[in-house]
Amino acid sequence: MIELNEQLKQALAANRDEPVRVIDSQTQQVFVLLRAEVYDKLKALVYDDSEFAVRQAYSLMDEVAAKAGWDDPEMDVYNDLAPGGGK
Repeated sequence: MIELNEQLKQALAANRDEPVRVIDSQTQQVFVLLRAEVYDKLKALVYDDSEFAVRQAYSLMDEVAAKAGWDDPEMDVYNDLAPGGGK
């Protein structure tokens, strides 16, 4: 681990609820410095380690839609509508 210098500590203190952007003066690359717990939450959202695939939920979504009445023949009229509500 790298320890923060005083300038970075001050920037983090001044931006408690926001990530701090830092720039490498040699490469001009910009980096974002944020608290580890925020990074962990973001990582969990982006990189899901489970084997879940959205296809696994299709049958459940069909079941929920059927219980809500979407399989009623009167609802078939919605299948004929073009996106945006037109025909």
